[in-house]
Amino acid sequence: MADAQDPLPPEMAAALAAFERHLRAERSLSPHTVRAYLGDVSSLLEHAHRAGVQAPDGLNATHLRGWLARQHASGAARTTLARRGAAARTFTAFAHRRGWLATDPGPQLGTLKTRRTLPHVLRQDEMRAVLDTAASHEATRHTAARHAAARHTAASYAAADRAGTARQAEAGPQAAVALRDAAVLELLYATGIRVSELCALTPDSFDHTRRTVRVRGKGDKERTVPVGVPALRAVTCWLDQGRPALATASSGPALFLGVHGGRLDPRTARRIVHQRLREAGATRDVGPHGLRHSAATHLLEGGADLRTVQEILGHSSPATTQIYTHVSIERLKSSYRQAHPRA
Repeated sequence: MADAQDPLPPEMAAALAAFERHLRAERSLSPHTVRAYLGDVSSLLEHAHRAGVQAPDGLNATHLRGWLARQHASGAARTTLARRGAAARTFTAFAHRRGWLATDPGPQLGTLKTRRTLPHVLRQDEMRAVLDTAASHEATRHTAARHAAARHTAASYAAADRAGTARQAEAGPQAAVALRDAAVLELLYATGIRVSELCALTPDSFDHTRRTVRVRGKGDKERTVPVGVPALRAVTCWLDQGRPALATASSGPALFLGVHGGRLDPRTARRIVHQRLREAGATRDVGPHGLRHSAATHLLEGGADLRTVQEILGHSSPATTQIYTHVSIERLKSSYRQAHPRA
């Protein structure tokens, strides 16, 4: 039996590295999905190694089932077990195609059915309050920046005061961040795009005449999504007045920037959304994906058909989008129970 701390044998390590290249180059999966799959398969191979397996050709269904059983015993959720099972099947299919496995044991593992939980969404009035709060922050920061600049200009006629210069330098980035945050919130809700898709945008992604944005989603698939007027206005305001204050020589073509001028990363974008939701007093801290859920639910409540919402969200299967119809129905039933005298 191998020690739990031993590194993977060379053939297993090489197979894992080849699998990573396959996921990145051939499957075009998102970095988040690649990390999750690699972690799962690495755990599987470590389990098999502890059972005495030295190369991929020694992997069989018993190892797969034993690994998942161990995960279940440790308290892993059904959704986690389902993802790990999918990762294992993807790896064994890849290994079989490469000739490392004579037969593919993955299909013997079966597919664990998960219970779909209804996503948390904000009501339309709550979403309006969040966007209004972000807009008020933008206006406040912009006014502060103008006042700071005016104070500095007036002071410069008498003497270039260092403190005044510092205040002016501080107000510019603060106002820019407020403009950026308002545009991020407006765009996430208006389009329902994923936070990773938002961070990958460039100014050229937009067609302002047609009011659309080109988005590259999962599997490197590109789709065109409609954008509302308020969101386009917020993006334009950010590009004209905010982005130049944060841009540096190394900013490149990124639409949204961090405070140091680099491309805004998904983690920072999530933090922005959580912060702005708290400031607006939202009843649920749903995060960026919650804004995506809210956008989809509000579209259906407004009369959009399921196929349209599926295309906007970039879902490959209508079954994924179907969950939002249940959200709308549950909200309808709740309103009925509260409003109807004989409910």
